[in-house]
Amino acid sequence: MIIAQLSDPHIGVPGTLLYGRVDTADFLVRAVAEINRLEPLPDIVVLTGDLVAIGEPPEYDHLRQILAPLAMPLFVIPGNHDARGPLRDAFRRDGYLPPDGFIQYVIEDYPLRLVALDTHIPDENGGTLCEERLAWLDRTLAAAPDRPTLLMMHHPPFPTGIEWMDQSMLDNPDAFAAVVARHPQVERILCGHLHRVIDRRFAGTIAGTAPSTAHQFRLSLTPGAPLRYMLEPPGYQLHLWRDGALVTHTALIGDWPGPFSLRPTD
Repeated sequence: MIIAQLSDPHIGVPGTLLYGRVDTADFLVRAVAEINRLEPLPDIVVLTGDLVAIGEPPEYDHLRQILAPLAMPLFVIPGNHDARGPLRDAFRRDGYLPPDGFIQYVIEDYPLRLVALDTHIPDENGGTLCEERLAWLDRTLAAAPDRPTLLMMHHPPFPTGIEWMDQSMLDNPDAFAAVVARHPQVERILCGHLHRVIDRRFAGTIAGTAPSTAHQFRLSLTPGAPLRYMLEPPGYQLHLWRDGALVTHTALIGDWPGPFSLRPTD
């Protein structure tokens, strides 16, 4: 099984540029085309939050148009830039979102079980998993202890050293870790929010963040450094489940020279 992870596209209404400079829609169009060209095709695509810029319905309409060509099923969760109501309305017809409440759900149809978490706090940059959401997660994992499982959430549950973003990570990582640690079938925790590839051991598994399909945040581990974005190459991740093990690859989006043979005779 192959899972493609896209994250943080920040789509606005048609014709707008994020920060007056970044054409996030064009970047996502290229990402969709890139995923559709992969051989073999991924089985599913997950989109780990910050789908749009400010959570307005026209942005989600634009997002749906861009994502429509994807050749495989798509599963989404909210980030801090999203709004539950418009997101739910935009993806309701796909049939996997709960009709109300937190946007948390389970996908059982594949070799890896997918458990989606909602860390959204309205009008806040940071995220949380309240007692209700954590209890749901605990029950959901306990219901299938023998099924290898991926968790997907927007806010990472660990500090990264990028100080400005660490101020808006998951605000209760210890409570979340206590739940995850009880369920060793969790193979990996897929996150967004950081606009960079960052991995760490967490609660007996691996938690990691995916790059943005558009702009990346500048890597600075200097305490107190201001947050800056970079037009570094956009990217995505592929998570390969094979022979009882999960391997993660990070790929850049764009036209690059090659591939070239290593042997002149080929």
